[in-house]
Amino acid sequence: MGLVNQCLVFAGVLFLSNLLLCSADVHNYEFFVREANFTKLCNTTTLLVVNGSYPGPEIRVHRGDTVFVNVHNQGNYGFTIHWHGVKQPRNPWSDGPEFITQCPIQPGTNFTYEVVLSDEIGTLWWHAHSDWTRGSVQGAFIILPAENETYPFPTPDADQTIMLQSWYNGDYKQIIDQALATGIPPRQPDAYAINGNLGDTTGCPNDTMFRMQVDFQKTYHLRIINSAMNEEKFFSIMNHTLTVVAQDASYVARFTSDYILISPGQTMDVLVFANQNAGQYYMATRPFSDSAALPVDFITTGVFEYSNSAGGLNASLINLPARNDTNATNSFVRRIRNINVTQNPPLNVPTDSEINRRVYIAIATNNIPCNTSQCLVQNRIVASMNNVSFVFPRIDILQAYYNRTTGVFTQDFPLNPPVFYDFTGNLTLLNPAAELGTRAVMLNYGDAVEIVLQATQLGAGGSHPIHLHGFSFYWVGSGSGNFNNQTDPSTYNLVDPPLINTVHVPGRGWVALRFFADNPGVWFMHCHFERHSSWGMDTVFIVRNGTTTETSIRPPPSNMPRCT
Repeated sequence: MGLVNQCLVFAGVLFLSNLLLCSADVHNYEFFVREANFTKLCNTTTLLVVNGSYPGPEIRVHRGDTVFVNVHNQGNYGFTIHWHGVKQPRNPWSDGPEFITQCPIQPGTNFTYEVVLSDEIGTLWWHAHSDWTRGSVQGAFIILPAENETYPFPTPDADQTIMLQSWYNGDYKQIIDQALATGIPPRQPDAYAINGNLGDTTGCPNDTMFRMQVDFQKTYHLRIINSAMNEEKFFSIMNHTLTVVAQDASYVARFTSDYILISPGQTMDVLVFANQNAGQYYMATRPFSDSAALPVDFITTGVFEYSNSAGGLNASLINLPARNDTNATNSFVRRIRNINVTQNPPLNVPTDSEINRRVYIAIATNNIPCNTSQCLVQNRIVASMNNVSFVFPRIDILQAYYNRTTGVFTQDFPLNPPVFYDFTGNLTLLNPAAELGTRAVMLNYGDAVEIVLQATQLGAGGSHPIHLHGFSFYWVGSGSGNFNNQTDPSTYNLVDPPLINTVHVPGRGWVALRFFADNPGVWFMHCHFERHSSWGMDTVFIVRNGTTTETSIRPPPSNMPRCT
């Protein structure tokens, strides 16, 4: 995988809660990104991948380490890579979203990312952050406990990464490029995958199934990543109980369940105890949606296989919640709570009296006239936050902000919806139009921020996985219907709210998030349904520098990719 562990120890210490980390390592990876052929569903498809594999190579380091990844673009078009969930303190230059913090790495060139870890622990991932290229350019980012640090649970016997993916017979970039040009929504995936394997339900005899070998009476640490393009996922292992121990690289209060619900962008660490009779047990995944635009309802299978087991598998034994089972989704999500252990950062939830910046964002899909030469419809779909459909500039916002270049973005993203209406009611008579713009939310260093994300029934409605770069935030509240700023804050959980980076915003409902703006830079917020982000369900938070060098953006690397 191109890893060279130089085992360099740098001066200084990192304090995490009561834990003193005396050293950290520096790692180097080489990513060669080029086209390769893959045969699935009895069809050969050419994909852009890293080091010839789908999913790509796994990065495996320890908490507090620094990782340099030299990305060589040997493909046919530009792209960037994002280190999903890594906060990158003071270092937005290596965060990765295209035209937000950098310009694309052009074919025939390379760029070295400096990935700076801080308090993250457990499972994260990396992926391309350009158009839809992340569908094939993706891999796991595993952060093990630091030296002399333990897990807050008995050490598992082994671990296994499980990536839940969307499979298309076709080039991911071409799919979204065509959709945006014609105004037609991008097509549905042809299948789903577990670690690149489509399972035994596709009808193609050559398709492979992921198999995980286990031993009786051993405990396994599953590192589950939803890297699908537009689908929230249920996941289960038949006849086995799952114990959830972490989400988004932060430990949570342990709880057991027969299944999990995981949104695109999210990661979950799950323990499973191999305590059943020797045999082969299905692991399975299917999509969840509470939207009128339902994903295809494929069930994708793998095998949890005991050593020396014999006998076949029985598809009738697969038991997952139904595709539209909102009760199963809500029941699972509401059980996620923070846990007070030394391996987690000390709880630091902004209090009511500390909050000095409130942002209330209504998220929606909209329509505007289709005016491209390839339009096949009169109105094309866009998506918005507070009725602003985000337009990506042609030079990156971070460069423009740092160099004080005007005309690239404006600093006037609306902090409230421009019009208040019954967001979750019948909206058939509401004007579905939105305005286009590249508008940012400006924050001062140290601001105590509350963001309320309100789902609406404009368009197809439904849930949204919203991801914020540069931060983990406390998910302090959620509810159904329209947010009421007089009564709903009394229901907030300020005692043990989960510390996450991607939140499930329920259909016809809302969530509330809090964090301190203590990471200067330009940070992207967007829906992790890729079609929604491509349509403009995005915005940017810019955290101004503090008063010291340690609270200011680092200077840019000398070799940042240039915009063409």
